[in-house]
Amino acid sequence: MATDPSIRFRNKCAIVGVGHSRLGRVPGASALDLQLEAIKNAIVDSGVKASEIDGLLCRGPQDVYCNHQLVGARLGVNARFSTGVDSGGASQTLSVAFAVMAIEAGMAETVVVGFGGDSWSATHASEEARLANDTHAGKRPKEFGIEFGFTGAVAAHALGAQRHMDLYGTTRDHFAEIALVCRENALRNPDAQMKKPLTRENYHAANMIAAPFGVFDCSLRSDGAGAVIITSTERARDLRQRPVMIKGFGSHNNTRGWFADDNMVHTAAGPSGAAAYRMAGLGPRDIDIAQIYDCFTYMVLTEIEDYGFCKKGEGGAFVASGALRRDGALPCNTAGGLLSEAHVDGMLHICEAARQLRGVYPPDRQVKDAEIALVSGHGGNQVCHATLILGNA
Repeated sequence: MATDPSIRFRNKCAIVGVGHSRLGRVPGASALDLQLEAIKNAIVDSGVKASEIDGLLCRGPQDVYCNHQLVGARLGVNARFSTGVDSGGASQTLSVAFAVMAIEAGMAETVVVGFGGDSWSATHASEEARLANDTHAGKRPKEFGIEFGFTGAVAAHALGAQRHMDLYGTTRDHFAEIALVCRENALRNPDAQMKKPLTRENYHAANMIAAPFGVFDCSLRSDGAGAVIITSTERARDLRQRPVMIKGFGSHNNTRGWFADDNMVHTAAGPSGAAAYRMAGLGPRDIDIAQIYDCFTYMVLTEIEDYGFCKKGEGGAFVASGALRRDGALPCNTAGGLLSEAHVDGMLHICEAARQLRGVYPPDRQVKDAEIALVSGHGGNQVCHATLILGNA
């Protein structure tokens, strides 16, 4: 049997710096301001100098042209490798993979991966302010919108959730458990956007958005940013922090579409995760913590199945068992996720995984003996997926 060529990337690079900005409602700060705040915090955390950064994989709001160039100008660096990745919520996880490949190809030595957004401020500005701001020029009213009944990603994912419920008997109580876990974890996170406890009664009483999704099934509108700094394992050993090894990554894109085949139930997380497991030489049983892209509660449930943590159709029973809680079999979204920490397009999932593996948190937040983490990214009109497996040296 031929050796999988992807294993040459296993443990070749590490995350050496982690940073995030203020989160939630940050009026007066642009997406770029927040991104620079996160990157500067990551630089301080790592101990590298800004002048040593020669790779930029930085993404901002989708209508910002060449965001990575704006970041480079603000940092005052010329980068040998500089671009942005356009796969929606899969972009940040995929950017880590690209950083590793760039470093291994000799195209860069120290790479910043980051994302910044200001979706809370953008959606709470006046109409006049939105139209006057060139940043949001691409978001002018279109011919059809939510007033005609199709609520975009909410409605699309809701159809997937309804199909899963019909096929496997999944219930809204199963989705509620995911929302409750994320909120409970966010309450331990002093930087999280959501500060108010959530009960099962609150969940079921909330306004319906697109059946079966109520308010608490849907991720947040947030201002915020996150960043990590990646370099070779060899160089990482001489830096300030204990390196978090990049053990494996994979991607897959069901580009035939969310509504094609059975893609709403068997998502691209399956083949994406399989590729990451092969590269890392690990499997589902080796994962200690999971940071699962939770744009909607349903996506956590189906991704858990697709990643092999339980069989397809058994996700409801798995989450109902308490498996996702901090003391469960698979602690999940331990900072609160997109549902309760902040919606920063999955960048904070990477930051949280790295910090948990470093073991930097107090006992009420730290997952004991966490050695291996899985991070997922999902997006691009519901069809793009990327997976990252991190671990201690």
